[in-house]
Amino acid sequence: MPGLWAAIGGGLGLLLGSFIAVLTSRWPHGETLLGRSRCDGCGQRLGAAELVPLLSHLLQRGRCRHCGVAIAARHWQIELAAAVIGAGLLWRFPGVNGLALALAGWWLLTLLILDAEHQWLPDALTLPLIPFALLLPEAPWGLPLDQRLWGAGLGFAGLWLVGLGYRRLRGRDGLGGGDPKLLAGLGALLGGWSLPFLITGAAALGLALAGWDQFRGRPVNATTRLPFGALLAGVALVLLWLGADWLEMFR
Repeated sequence: MPGLWAAIGGGLGLLLGSFIAVLTSRWPHGETLLGRSRCDGCGQRLGAAELVPLLSHLLQRGRCRHCGVAIAARHWQIELAAAVIGAGLLWRFPGVNGLALALAGWWLLTLLILDAEHQWLPDALTLPLIPFALLLPEAPWGLPLDQRLWGAGLGFAGLWLVGLGYRRLRGRDGLGGGDPKLLAGLGALLGGWSLPFLITGAAALGLALAGWDQFRGRPVNATTRLPFGALLAGVALVLLWLGADWLEMFR
């Protein structure tokens, strides 16, 4: 049965990944989400056969069949990432609860992309994540509501105070306004004990990315901005998949 649920999660992930790719491309620019997709090069409306996740990209060899312009790789990459998230979570947690966790995973993927590409964590996604996470049942890893409640409160308050302190000391913002709201949602989803892992993991990942940029010759200095929300979401996806395995140490 886990294999069947993983296949379901992967299929749903491909479909939702296609939507996430469009959403994260159009929304930050104020474009409508309605209407058929068009080629970025010639503006030709795409037919149904050209909108099949992953498959259409492979068959068209990554180019528009009307004008030959290369299709942005982000589309198939996001579709594949969403498929991996859905398949991975439903393989680990088969059933309805796994579907709920997969939805949370796709939610985090959307926030990750928006912050990585546009450094934007919209309230329309960060704030609803908090009640969504609190309403999840204790299964599949038996996380009590009280742990999720104080995780949400401490996540928001802690990161908000860090941002406030940085602003007072340096005279400029060091964190975006959406970061504390996202951490509140992650605390509600993964519990209060996850907060140290989320913050240290995101910081370590950020340092690794900065080091990689410097290795590639890209300038890195004190004013370099890293998408901390995207880093938090990436670490949260790993903890979400690990489930009870990492929570056992606190029981």
